[in-house]
Amino acid sequence: MALFLLGRRGFHRVMTAIRPSSVASGKKPVNGVDLYYEQTGRGKHAVLLLPGALGNFCIFYNSKLCYCFDTTYFLKKKSFIWQTLGFGKFSLLGWSDGGITALVAAARNPDMINKMVVWGANAFVSQQDLKLYNGVRDVSKWSARMRQPMEEVYGVQVFAKLWEAWVDGMAQFVHRPEGSICMEHLPLISCPTLIIHGEKDPMVPNLHPEYLLKHIKGSRLHLMPEGKHNLHLRYADEFNTLVEDFLEE
Repeated sequence: MALFLLGRRGFHRVMTAIRPSSVASGKKPVNGVDLYYEQTGRGKHAVLLLPGALGNFCIFYNSKLCYCFDTTYFLKKKSFIWQTLGFGKFSLLGWSDGGITALVAAARNPDMINKMVVWGANAFVSQQDLKLYNGVRDVSKWSARMRQPMEEVYGVQVFAKLWEAWVDGMAQFVHRPEGSICMEHLPLISCPTLIIHGEKDPMVPNLHPEYLLKHIKGSRLHLMPEGKHNLHLRYADEFNTLVEDFLEE
């Protein structure tokens, strides 16, 4: 059962194997912004889904109640979502940049987070990472299948400029001590945390999940040997089973 709460730009929905059969939608005014949402089913265990870069990829997840919205807006208004939705506690699922957002949120709001799952996330940017980012700067070199979802949301030219700006933004972290994005937040995370990582992820080297495992107390790491950056899409059944089992423990 899932409910997705979306940001101002809206999101391109990427389906996994699980698709809710009955969906209700609407808008909620939050801090002067109308946030679109979709809802299906009922449940007391709320799960907040945080999408990846540019905030336009959502994940259907088979849980009791799920929300998804723009991660950039979430960082600026870190507490608005809890108050608006009326739930005292959430579990967090964060992919890529959304995983970074989840790490920060869990550290800043320890009393509000039940559990957390992150994948494709990193707490710092190294020279190795920067090389990988620059390697994908030119979106015209991407496959049409990879470009299409974002181009449908932003338009071809706007997406290309936004992606270049994202690469430039990530590059700025190299100038911080140890390239930290949120390294200082990791010791403050107290919720049970599952880190999932695709060992063939072309964007996030294996050193990152190992670092998260070492610095988040009580966390666990599950490696998917054939998984890449979008492992929740390509291996949706396995991914959903892992997450469901973890949240229900």
